Amino acid sequence: MSRYTPPEQSKAGQVFDIAVVVVAIFVALWLPLKLGLAGAAKSIDALDAKTWEALGQNPTMASIWEKLGYTPETAHDIIQNRFHYVIDWPTLIIMAAVLIGYFVFLFRASDREYRDVINEKFDDQVRVLRTI
Repeated sequence: MSRYTPPEQSKAGQVFDIAVVVVAIFVALWLPLKLGLAGAAKSIDALDAKTWEALGQNPTMASIWEKLGYTPETAHDIIQNRFHYVIDWPTLIIMAAVLIGYFVFLFRASDREYRDVINEKFDDQVRVLRTI
């Protein structure tokens, strides 16, 4: 029985694969920023009285803010900058469908490749067993 040797990829193919992965990661991280999707649900909850107590800061927290050079007025936008989570159902459903489709494709392709390797390695033995 011969040992399975996977196909070898050329250096140019490896460099191309790396370039595609780097570009895909860059686009995945950059595109949401460019389209304004990152932090889209972020807003500042404005308060009329800008005091440490109104901002929900205890004396210890207020002293740390002051050590960093902040006053209640300058720290207001940082403390009150909140994410308001709203579920966009159509987008969530599309994302779920894409992920499920990807995993179905992945499992089918892996199953096909696994069966090819098994057939390549053990095809002769299976034929002998079928004739018995």
